[in-house]
Amino acid sequence: MSMGWKSVAITVVLALIASGAGAWGGATWVLKREAPPSLHAIVHRDLALDADQRVRIEAIETRFAPRRVELEARVQAANRELAAAISASDGDASVVQPAVDHFHDAMGELQQATIAHIFEMRTVMTPAQADRFDEKLVAALLAEGA
Repeated sequence: MSMGWKSVAITVVLALIASGAGAWGGATWVLKREAPPSLHAIVHRDLALDADQRVRIEAIETRFAPRRVELEARVQAANRELAAAISASDGDASVVQPAVDHFHDAMGELQQATIAHIFEMRTVMTPAQADRFDEKLVAALLAEGA
């Protein structure tokens, strides 16, 4: 009978070790997955900008920052409006649709402004830098969808 308890105890210990190793391995894999680089990282880390380019790009970024904050706030407000409309709708899509449209408008304006900002930064780059920028940007956009 004591052999039965030893077998159960060994099985429990082995199961704990295996589950701990699995959890550790999974967490390590998730933490090591590289997030796509940010637009800022691509520009400042990957393009070997000269001093003049850095100054010009910094001015573009400084000029865009308040606009981005404003547009992101509009998206967040539209998202809250959408949540309230869904909450109050009782399943009536016609009640929700204006909030959906407002959210789409706010998100679309943010995307258009961001694309314009990206193209403005490209004007400061050499053709080789612009090609590398495009490559990195497209890869980051595709990685975000994966």
